[in-house]
Amino acid sequence: MSIAVPSNFDAENADNLEDIEKQFAVMAVTQAQTYWNLLCSLKGSTLRLTKLDDDIYNHLITDFPEYSTAASVKKINESDMKNHKGKERWRKFMNTYEKTVNDYNFGSLLRTDSDAEYEQDTTIFVPRIQFLAIEIARNKHGLNDWVYENEQRLNAEAAKK
Repeated sequence: MSIAVPSNFDAENADNLEDIEKQFAVMAVTQAQTYWNLLCSLKGSTLRLTKLDDDIYNHLITDFPEYSTAASVKKINESDMKNHKGKERWRKFMNTYEKTVNDYNFGSLLRTDSDAEYEQDTTIFVPRIQFLAIEIARNKHGLNDWVYENEQRLNAEAAKK
C-alpha cells in the first residue's frame, strides 16, 4: 500500500486523521495475527519472512551492532528506537528498502519481549522494516521457537481429553 505524500508535507507537525489511523490499526492487527499464526504453525527458526531475510539481518547487525546477539533482540526498548538519534538511524536503514520491500514503512505491531504474546503492554507500533529486522533476528536466534513448541504442547493436551 503506497500513499503519495506531497513534497511539502511535514510529518512531525501533521494532524492525524482518525479514520485513516483506524484502517492502519486494523491492518497492523491483522498482520500481527497472521504472523502469530505462522509462529504457531512453524518454528520461527525455520521461517523466512521475505526473500531478503539474510540481507536484512546482515544490514541490521552492521548498522545496529547492539542487536547482534539473541539477548539484544529478546527485549526491545521502545525509546531507543524512537528517540531522535534512534529515528535518524532507523530512517537511514529503512530507506534502503524503499524499492525492495513492499510496504517497508507501513505500521506494524512488534512485541517488545520475544517471550511475550501480543498484548497491550508488550506491543509497540513500528514501521514494517523494523518489525521485519527484529523478528528476522529473533527467528535466526531461535527466540520465537517457544510459540510453536507451546502450541504443539497445547494441541497434544487437547487431543488427550
